[in-house]
Amino acid sequence: MPCAGSRWDSREGSDARSLGEGAACDSPMWVLHAAPVLSFFGELYLRSTLPFLSEETTAREVAYLARSFQGLRVPGPVVDLGCGHGRHAARLNARGPLAGRVLGLELDEQSLQERLPGFPAVRADLRSLPFRTGSLAGAYAWYSSLFIFSDEEHVALLREVARCLKPGGLLVLQTVPYERLASQPEASFSTRLPDGSLLEERSRFDAVRGRDEATRKLTRPDGRVLSGHYAIRYYPLADLTQLLEFTGFSLRWVHGGLEEERPSDTSTDLVVGAELRHG
Repeated sequence: MPCAGSRWDSREGSDARSLGEGAACDSPMWVLHAAPVLSFFGELYLRSTLPFLSEETTAREVAYLARSFQGLRVPGPVVDLGCGHGRHAARLNARGPLAGRVLGLELDEQSLQERLPGFPAVRADLRSLPFRTGSLAGAYAWYSSLFIFSDEEHVALLREVARCLKPGGLLVLQTVPYERLASQPEASFSTRLPDGSLLEERSRFDAVRGRDEATRKLTRPDGRVLSGHYAIRYYPLADLTQLLEFTGFSLRWVHGGLEEERPSDTSTDLVVGAELRHG
């Protein structure tokens, strides 16, 4: 499912955070779990986010992910954690180093119903992954997809990812730099979407707690009003590194953008690659 956040960043067609996708798949690798529904996702998220996800943005993000997994020598599937409607998974599964290896995981039923063809997907909760221990070669999550829960749940979630990966497996995470949000703790916008809907959002970042909380409202052309509240946790890089190491990973790289540049005060992205430690 998708899990985006409030601040719409300067890149065309992209907001500052996001989550996932799914369907069902028969395979000895799957282990079924029940999962609660997160109310913010569904029609509100899809209708307010898809108009901003341009072809150019998706192509650049897919290219980055393809390069990230280019040298992966661990055999097995790679899962898109929170695949949403599958704009990354569909392309990565069709060609390149991950062709035929990508699986989608999404909790939001509507996102799964509208997902792109070309890859298998499962409906499940990020906190209870339906994969057997040591069955995956890699995983990736875009737009802060993994960090919409409590700190305790984030520890458990990353341990779940570690459980499912093979030793040497790769995890790629994209989020927004903590410092960027701290420098602009309050944000709001109002805009008309191509279909005539009015999209309004207000957000506030609590730098002490590292949580960005926002309310989004979408007024549809037929007069229907969709609204919801969400919160996303943003970690300073040192804290994120510690979190990954605590849950079984070793940091391999840190980038401040999709061209693999070094992080800086003006970075719009924080992208990390982490490898599951052996033993």
